[in-house]
Amino acid sequence: MRTLLLLAAGLASAAELAYREAAPGYRFSFPRDHFEHPEFRTEWWYYTGNVRSDAGRRYGFELVFFRQAPAGRRSGSTDNPSAWRVDDLYLAHVALTDIDGERFRYHKRLNRAGPGIAGASFAKQRIWNGNWSAQWSGEVQMLLATTEDFRFRLRLVPRKPPVIHGRDGWSQKAAGRASHYVSFSRLAVDGEINGQGVKGTAWMDHEWFTHQLDPSQVGWDWFSVQLNDGVEVMLFQLRRKDGSIDPYSAGTYINKAGRARHLAREDFELQPVEYWKKYPVRWRMRVPSLGLSLECAATLKEQELKAEDATGPSYWEGAVTYAGSHSGVGYLEMTGYDKPVRLE
Repeated sequence: MRTLLLLAAGLASAAELAYREAAPGYRFSFPRDHFEHPEFRTEWWYYTGNVRSDAGRRYGFELVFFRQAPAGRRSGSTDNPSAWRVDDLYLAHVALTDIDGERFRYHKRLNRAGPGIAGASFAKQRIWNGNWSAQWSGEVQMLLATTEDFRFRLRLVPRKPPVIHGRDGWSQKAAGRASHYVSFSRLAVDGEINGQGVKGTAWMDHEWFTHQLDPSQVGWDWFSVQLNDGVEVMLFQLRRKDGSIDPYSAGTYINKAGRARHLAREDFELQPVEYWKKYPVRWRMRVPSLGLSLECAATLKEQELKAEDATGPSYWEGAVTYAGSHSGVGYLEMTGYDKPVRLE
């Protein structure tokens, strides 16, 4: 879904303020850094989770917000006072996987900020796009989303402090290309989906950058892992045009107490073992130094978000389970299987 940002890549810019690049040594400041960073071109807030209804029915959910600024240089002009001027585009998607009902539904939307239509605001403690929103109160986050065929209201409470991924405050994806990347790796969830009470766990990613992927990279496979023993793992592998895995692929291990450890490419192994169409929907995952040997399996094979026309990318993102040396739940995102991803 992060690939929706391609829709905004062609915007023209009006002034001479350069975007800031992600760099080592960034000094994080919370709660401020949970919100907007307009000096960087691209930003996203990513909520995914696995819950059960009071009757035991299983669901996966996603609610994702993007901010995409114009290409080139950021506008610093105040010549246009209109609330409808385009300083940034705000993209969003919401999805619901009814695991036991074997049904996947999703919706997308694209807005400019306008007179309060969409935005991200530290002052308001809120990220929103229309009637989809994440409202913060301290570190507690309330998610609201209503669509034509499902709705949810979910309260998320962090069980661990935020995790900073990468080394020295930046998550490097290629030479000279990186992001600042923070997660809440375990949030307790309670609320309602379609009027049914639900409880479970969620993961929240927040990432901001100006340049992230290298032209030699075509896409990524991203895994969030929430194990039943209280441990979490995040892994991503970057796939190159020549079919190899990029050495900048990396991950993070978070122990029960919330302490994080960086994982380099050589620390883990990912092997696809079963496909649905072009997407691997079952994987073997090993982190030998941690004694982890897992099988990742899609809860529902058909969790593809399809492009609306030939110019847009399709990608797969959905709820998964883990079994093997440990057990748990999580989410998997796979991009670049139909065409290369470009985040420029």
